Amino acid sequence: MGRGIADLLVALTGGDPGPIIMQANGRRPVYFFLAPGGGRMRPWPPGVTSLTSAPVGVTYLPVPALDGAWPLTWRCPPSGEGRFVHALLLLRAADLYQASCAISSETTAQASAAGSISGK
Repeated sequence: MGRGIADLLVALTGGDPGPIIMQANGRRPVYFFLAPGGGRMRPWPPGVTSLTSAPVGVTYLPVPALDGAWPLTWRCPPSGEGRFVHALLLLRAADLYQASCAISSETTAQASAAGSISGK
């Protein structure tokens, strides 16, 4: 889900959605860097985990050097000081991505039921 949302954000923003980190070795988490407090009190869709600091603890996230540090890599490196992924745009992109997946699944199920898709 994270990689698809990252791709959608890149398309929606003309290639500069803000800093995004992903793992280069498979389908692992994707990390979107929001401004401090930007992810708080948002209705994130199922499957999204918000990593934040809290009064009783702090979330640790390794950040690679700008030239990368395997297995982490920058999907979109920071483009300037104070530049973050916009929280509301990320939320809407996640909603759009999930809706498109639901439509795709429904269309495939209908085509399969109608005999247009075979399992061969």
